[in-house]
Amino acid sequence: MRYGIVLAPQALEDLRSLSARERAAVRDALATHLRHQPGRVSKSRTKRLRGVNQPQFRLRIDETRVFYDVRGGAVEILAIIRKSEAAQWLERHGKRR
Repeated sequence: MRYGIVLAPQALEDLRSLSARERAAVRDALATHLRHQPGRVSKSRTKRLRGVNQPQFRLRIDETRVFYDVRGGAVEILAIIRKSEAAQWLERHGKRR
């Protein structure tokens, strides 16, 4: 099944703030890892988050982290941020169980 990828307004701003090289890497990773099996976890790249209802998953792309949810046939990208800011973002925006 092919999933649609939808960027939240904040994620779109985050994507635009990246360098051209980083944007290209993020676009490639989204297409490669989230287009067909967004819920599939791996040891290092894709992780299901514990202790929060939203976001459900995190995708690692070099020093960038993509937080996303899977709903029906769509993947909703909530944020695209640097590794150094990930814990703070999750603390502010993550919805605890």
